[in-house]
Amino acid sequence: MTRVKHAPSSLKRRKKTLKAAKGGEGARSKLLKTAKEAVRKGMIYNYIGRKKKKRDFRALWIARITAACRAEGTSYSKFIAALKGEKVELNRKMLAELAANDTRAFKVLIKQVKV
Repeated sequence: MTRVKHAPSSLKRRKKTLKAAKGGEGARSKLLKTAKEAVRKGMIYNYIGRKKKKRDFRALWIARITAACRAEGTSYSKFIAALKGEKVELNRKMLAELAANDTRAFKVLIKQVKV
């Protein structure tokens, strides 16, 4: 039986890892072992970051809605409770957009739910 060498696949795998580690400082982008660690860690941070981004944006939207509600003399929690009571199905992203860019529409919305 003939001997099988894995040079092409090994080189491809190494090249792929080093390409993913590109831009790292020092050994992290040059040496295979440290590059592997850097890439693995980077993927973990990437995954965590995608989840964190959602939390951060929700917090931003809530802060914008809160500021607009306070300007109208009500609180965020009372406003959201009133919206749910009136069965208005606008998500926080859209409410924040209204609060920031279309204040007249937001005022009408507050009057509509009678906070």
